[in-house]
Amino acid sequence: MSAVPVVDPTNPGEAAVLPEAVAVAADWRLPRWAVLGCVALAAVALLLSAALWQRLSNIQEQLARQSADSGAQSVEARALARQAQELSRETAARLAVSEAKISEVALQRTQLEELMKSLSRSRDENLVVDIESSILLAQQQSQLTGSLEPLLAALKSADQRVARAAQPRLTPLQRAMARDVDRIKAATVADLPSLLVKLDELVRLADELPVANAVGLVPVKTGGAAAPTSALESWWQQALATLAREARNLVRVSRIELPEATLLSPEQSFFLRENLKLKLLNARLGLLARQTESSRADLAAAALALGRYFDASSRKTQTALQVLQQVQAQMKNMELPRLDGTLAALATAAAGR
Repeated sequence: MSAVPVVDPTNPGEAAVLPEAVAVAADWRLPRWAVLGCVALAAVALLLSAALWQRLSNIQEQLARQSADSGAQSVEARALARQAQELSRETAARLAVSEAKISEVALQRTQLEELMKSLSRSRDENLVVDIESSILLAQQQSQLTGSLEPLLAALKSADQRVARAAQPRLTPLQRAMARDVDRIKAATVADLPSLLVKLDELVRLADELPVANAVGLVPVKTGGAAAPTSALESWWQQALATLAREARNLVRVSRIELPEATLLSPEQSFFLRENLKLKLLNARLGLLARQTESSRADLAAAALALGRYFDASSRKTQTALQVLQQVQAQMKNMELPRLDGTLAALATAAAGR
């Protein structure tokens, strides 16, 4: 196919296409349905594009909102992080202060425990010292009075004080005091007043005791009251009896084991009795002063003097010897029971063992 050139009047230099070309172009015109389909397809594409654009706009808006929310949240998170960091710093500072206070409280507690222990030890030591002083004082009172009641009272009071203290380390002291209380209750002590009465009786008998070398008179046995007439008639018989009795008293035969007893003069006999009384009085003073050993020595010396220088066959001498032996036997129980167990337990408690 060939096109015919045509001159354009507006532009004479260029040739124009002839209607033949237009006709040829008209032969290539699309069908109507194709055009409508293309238009419809274009409209659908346009609608889809608009929808996609609207959706994309919505997505962008949503993304923008989410980005704004994320930014706000990030700002809030940063603010919260700063607050948390500040709070953690404050908490760390408070924790450091609390740890310092806890360490200070622990130190104060340790010091308080040490103070309480020292106070407890000092209280226990004071208690032990007081109990020891009271027991020693009670022991002296018992020695002065000869009674066991002060010892029992002191031990019972000490046991009550130890029980109130409730210290486990004082338990051995309680056991020792209980043993000493049982031993004191089982002990027997001589009656001091009765001993003093017997010694006074011996002192009184000392002036009546016959010495071994004394020549005694034979007692005259009188049968009864005779009639005056018979007495006048037998005066010469009485005179003869008196002469015979005096003659018999001039010579006496007796057995004396110790020769020094026969060598005593009347003056020495007086001093012998006085010496015997002094020994008995010294023994009495020794009992009052609780000097048992000296009293026993004086009584032993008095017993030796009675057996050596006085007439053992006399009833008074025998009575004096019996009383003296009774006093010596009772003095064996004069020793008061000692509180060695309690004192040893007190020494152990005071030493802190």
